[in-house]
Amino acid sequence: MRYELIAVLFVVLMVVSVDRVAAADQPPNIVLMLSDDMGWSDPGFQGGDKELTPNMDRLADQGLRLTQFYAHSVCAPTRSALMTGRYAFRNWMDWRSEDFGKPSYLAKLGLELPHTPGGEPTRMLHGLDTSEYTIAEALRAAGYFTALVGKWHLGEWLPEQLPMGQGFDHQYGHYGWGIDYNNYTIPHNAPARYAVFDWHRNQQPLDEQGYSTDLFANEAVRLISQQSSEQPFFLYVPFNAIHGPLEQIPRYTDSLDKRSAALKCLDDAVGRIVGAIDQYGFAQDTLLVLANDNGGLTEAVNAPYRGTKNTTFEGGVRVACVMRWPGKLPAAQTSDAMMHVVDFLPTFVAIAGGDTSPCRPLDGMDMTAVLTQGAPSPRREIVYEVSGSVRLPTIRDGDYKLMGDALYDIRNDPSETTDVADKHPDVVAKLKARLDQVGKQRPPLSKVLGSPPRLMDIPLPAVYGREENRQVPEWLARRIEAVRSTQPKSWPPGETPWPQAPTGATIEYSGDGR
Repeated sequence: MRYELIAVLFVVLMVVSVDRVAAADQPPNIVLMLSDDMGWSDPGFQGGDKELTPNMDRLADQGLRLTQFYAHSVCAPTRSALMTGRYAFRNWMDWRSEDFGKPSYLAKLGLELPHTPGGEPTRMLHGLDTSEYTIAEALRAAGYFTALVGKWHLGEWLPEQLPMGQGFDHQYGHYGWGIDYNNYTIPHNAPARYAVFDWHRNQQPLDEQGYSTDLFANEAVRLISQQSSEQPFFLYVPFNAIHGPLEQIPRYTDSLDKRSAALKCLDDAVGRIVGAIDQYGFAQDTLLVLANDNGGLTEAVNAPYRGTKNTTFEGGVRVACVMRWPGKLPAAQTSDAMMHVVDFLPTFVAIAGGDTSPCRPLDGMDMTAVLTQGAPSPRREIVYEVSGSVRLPTIRDGDYKLMGDALYDIRNDPSETTDVADKHPDVVAKLKARLDQVGKQRPPLSKVLGSPPRLMDIPLPAVYGREENRQVPEWLARRIEAVRSTQPKSWPPGETPWPQAPTGATIEYSGDGR
């Protein structure tokens, strides 16, 4: 009997051992959390108030912090670059979908607002080109379960441009630029000045109650709890926090201003997601990333860097990024290696053992050796904007960054206090020629908008998603009408509920930047 028991225990131990070897051979889970409009100096680990971000700070202590990680300067371009591994201008995603409903933005392209056959002003439809091979499609092909929980902002109308048409098995959250956190409406549907409902699970409108930051954490934790070691998962959690509108924050406002309270609520959510990864036993087998999409709305929150969101100064494009992968990445260290958000796709797919050959030509580079071995970054150049963008054409090459006609020495003057163009005319000429060369690679606008352009055929829908708008539930119709009844019915000439397009190197935001 004793020998039989030993034999049984031996078999059990062998099975457990085989399972562990199989798990070790399996590519890691990838969890990417993306904050929205968080300033460089908002997190405690980058000089902010540590009382507001204890969970982010703990993650930074456990992982590798990148001090030269770059994004594009506004929401949708960064999300497009992340999804495709390609600079946003390559598919005109340097223009957000809502920009094609804003006269001041359209004027930069020599365009005017289109109208429906009935004469109503509407927007041209714009979203991520469906011929792009996304990071979700590449990871799903490598065997991953793929889920998006949060803000999409790469098209809000056509089903093929929504998350489940772009490689995600599961979707939860909103499609457009910035919802009200409590009633899940986009405050305006440019050019219409009224709200649209925008809250969905698996691309069906969802009737829920709660604060969106908390609800994103709830959904992420629920999904993590349902995963197993038999299939790796890619969980992309792009928060809308701390993007405006900042109105009703559920806690902390007794002692904090609204923005600080929203930041602390975001930190709570980060802590819950990291805690779920640890609690359910995925910590050792998960590459966990926390990054931000662009700079904050004021220079104060981007200190010590100059500029804001929607500008290509360092304050608009240099953003927080922390990565944790126990045993694979160093802990409590920083890396000065230059990296751009386009590098996520080739890096993640390489780590997953996937294939990037179906992708269009990538601007991204595989940074696996940089992250895991401390190798020098292969990246010397970043193209932030080219001709035809809303913002100034901008490129970095090595130590120098050219913004329009201004040149900055980023290594010696990272706060961009001194324009050195007059001292280095050869560098200016070289970088202008390079920007001109790259800018000519932008496809015709008609390629992405259609010819003639496709229009949002319902200028003021009740809910985003063309198919979802065909049969609007009664509860949704009541909810959206209740919100619209509180909105201004008219605006003074020239005024709009959205900021006007930038007219130079800077933009000045008022309020919460909605």
